[in-house]
Amino acid sequence: MERHHLQLLITRVNEPRKFIQVMMGPRQTGKTTLANQLLKKVSIPGMYESADAVPAGNVLWLEQIWEVARVKMYRLSAQEFILIVDEIQKITGWSEMVKKLWDEDTRNNLNIKVLLSGSSRLLIQTGLTESLAGRFETIYTEHWSLPEMHSAFGWNADQYAWFGGYPGSAVLISDEERWKHYVNTSLIETSISKDILMLTRIDKPVLLKSMFELGCLYSGQILSFTKILGQLQDAGNTTTLSHYIQVLNSAGLLGGLEKYAADVIRKRSSSPKFQVHNNALLAAQHSNTFTQITQKAEAWGRIVESAIGAHILNTSISNGFSVYYWRERDLEVDFVLEWRGRLLAIEVKSNDSGVLKGLTFFRHHWPLSKILLVGKNGLPWQEFLTLNPKDLF
Repeated sequence: MERHHLQLLITRVNEPRKFIQVMMGPRQTGKTTLANQLLKKVSIPGMYESADAVPAGNVLWLEQIWEVARVKMYRLSAQEFILIVDEIQKITGWSEMVKKLWDEDTRNNLNIKVLLSGSSRLLIQTGLTESLAGRFETIYTEHWSLPEMHSAFGWNADQYAWFGGYPGSAVLISDEERWKHYVNTSLIETSISKDILMLTRIDKPVLLKSMFELGCLYSGQILSFTKILGQLQDAGNTTTLSHYIQVLNSAGLLGGLEKYAADVIRKRSSSPKFQVHNNALLAAQHSNTFTQITQKAEAWGRIVESAIGAHILNTSISNGFSVYYWRERDLEVDFVLEWRGRLLAIEVKSNDSGVLKGLTFFRHHWPLSKILLVGKNGLPWQEFLTLNPKDLF
């Protein structure tokens, strides 16, 4: 299945100008497949290399493969060439080297078009900001959506809400224990060990892993940092926990939504609302099976809300809007989306729950906001998972 990003990449490659295109996204969202599909779809010659097995400090490897691209371009008498480097964040100092080689090509009128990809958004964005300002464009490859999983594997909304959007795991769902083992080892453990612990300074790795597991089980719920620390065995502080949430979020694993407020300080000092980027991460930690969880109305309602939140969080990154929650005393709104000064308040209800006091109170304080009920007596949650939330503004 071709993701919607492929046509965008083809369009940009076929433009006459040289470019640095950066493709970021969690593991197993199709970045490598997209890169190889791109080479097959365009007539421009190119080459693909992966830094996954290269020693982290070996920046000379990057210089070497760039030189190989130049040689191939010369031998083919080509006017342009595509160089694709996967898992670029594994190379220490990659952004400075890319800038150096890119500027050399510019001076020598060499049209080498560069596609860089990686699974650590935080590290890649840091490198782009520090060294490559004004030289790049980005594409975010989010977790697979319900329409994509339905098209590729025939899944319905219930299956998607539980098993999430990892295409590589889809063939295993008939054996749920095997599926959970695959998600925990091949996806979660690999992401944490390779994309976080090997590349980012983490003083308390046990604390980070414990917080991730806790955050998955409490996805869709608000927990104060004090309560979080009380449930974790390893000692830490709120600053450490906040940093670890940011790191996990950058790897496309677990986010901590801030409370919506009029000023930035109140937002950042709020208790986080845990939200997984992919409900598979929640289900893999859960003691219940798919059949068991769908028979428990209250527990299934939390799964549905988390699936809605994961969908919103993923689309927010690629569509450029911010996501919060809102709470005032006993009143709460599940998700508040902000885009260019516009507000959209979303409440998720999986059962009949009477008056929507939270939405009513939110609209009273922000009268220009739009409000949306998802679930019972509102937009069906299954339909919401097929929409781009940005279109609702």
